[in-house]
Amino acid sequence: MKSLKFFTLIVLSFVLAACGGSKAATNLTVDMVEFTFTPSEFVIPAGQEITITANNNGAVVHEFVIMNLGETVGENFGDEDEANIYWEVEVDPAGTKTVTFTAPTEPGEYQVVCGTEGHYIAGMIGSLTVVAP
Repeated sequence: MKSLKFFTLIVLSFVLAACGGSKAATNLTVDMVEFTFTPSEFVIPAGQEITITANNNGAVVHEFVIMNLGETVGENFGDEDEANIYWEVEVDPAGTKTVTFTAPTEPGEYQVVCGTEGHYIAGMIGSLTVVAP
């Protein structure tokens, strides 16, 4: 009976560890190349200072643009979206930038897009989930 309880405890520990999901991070790295972010999903703690290293492995300028909570780009990213940007960084081809920003204080899912013309419509989209610290 004791061995069954021990076995159950071990299995439960593994299940709980697997269900932990993505842990909020304050240091992010994103690789950008034509029409993709890798990774494309990020989890950060609300209100914390976030350091992001953005690597542009593509042939053109790429942008990592975080939209405001509840705001999404329409058919295509354009001038009308500028007022709805929370934060952004632009990286030249074959370049890398390491910058910091303060995470939004409101938890939720924020849309991430590349603001370079045509990249949003081609699928260069991601998500940033802000969680309570």
